[in-house]
Amino acid sequence: MSKSNDKRPFAALQRLGGPPNSTALICIPYAGGGVSTYRSWPLGLRSISVYAMSFPGRDARLFDPLFATLESLVASIVEAVRPLTGRPFALFGHSMGGFVAYEVARLLRRKGSAAPVHLFVSAIRAAHLPDPNPRIFDLPDKRFIEQLRWFGANTLLEMEGGAEILDLMLPTLRADFRIVQTYRYRSEPPLACPITVFGAMQDNTTSERELKEWRQHTSSFFDLVMLPGGHNYLDSTGDAVQAHIRSRLAGGA
Repeated sequence: MSKSNDKRPFAALQRLGGPPNSTALICIPYAGGGVSTYRSWPLGLRSISVYAMSFPGRDARLFDPLFATLESLVASIVEAVRPLTGRPFALFGHSMGGFVAYEVARLLRRKGSAAPVHLFVSAIRAAHLPDPNPRIFDLPDKRFIEQLRWFGANTLLEMEGGAEILDLMLPTLRADFRIVQTYRYRSEPPLACPITVFGAMQDNTTSERELKEWRQHTSSFFDLVMLPGGHNYLDSTGDAVQAHIRSRLAGGA
């Protein structure tokens, strides 16, 4: 439900499907992405209850106030997921969502709340590494759009009505890239939950070496799964990602 009359940005939790009392998988969107990215996931994760975070600036919340910092976004998510922390839950985040999911797990720990049983991070360098990519969120529109292509936003740019949709989405995309590109890692002990990292073999924004560095952020099991495709590989290999998630949440290695 939208709180469009509330001037503060907020993250909302949406249940997409799956057995109501099973392990919950909370999916966090990438920059410019929304709940629709994960709407089909319950079909591939039948024994898991799938949820997605709804952020302002997209889907039915296109004109809601936007988040300005990762810290405020993470704090809002932690409040939204509190009802799920009484049962086993896991976090999945793609690209920007990977940083967000990681920081959600750390804030839950600082608050003394329940920990996720697993953290899944996709297509983003380890949190402690400096950003090797150019800062783009404050570029003029034409340059910003050119850089979006380099970051793999071709689906949005080339869809029917793309120019009009892009014009509406530019503030959201700028805000999301600001969140990612102004993120500053603060050192804390490793998480106690396992971490699985997904990467794409043709991703020009994130290298396999940078993905392997997530190893130091868990004192538990770690694995890296490399799949074919570019930065937005979820569009074509979502089934493979879901298969690995099913295996990890069932206790498989």
